[in-house]
Amino acid sequence: MAAEDGKKQLLHLVFGGELKKLGGTEFRDLDELDIVGIYPDYQSAHTAWKAKAQASVDNAHMRYFVVHLHRLLDPDNKAAG
Repeated sequence: MAAEDGKKQLLHLVFGGELKKLGGTEFRDLDELDIVGIYPDYQSAHTAWKAKAQASVDNAHMRYFVVHLHRLLDPDNKAAG
């Protein structure tokens, strides 16, 4: 499905939370996850991720991630960025 501007829609999820251990990916409290949003392309997701990551720089255990939802929704499509 194409976006209104003619570009292909490649959904990305941005979320974060406080990790149990530095360097890990297990969250301290799943109820406290920060679901930032779902974005139509990587660039807008990266912009949102960067803002949240910079805002939480004082908490070493806080991490934000970008998930390529389009890859999960259509795993057989290797061409999708």
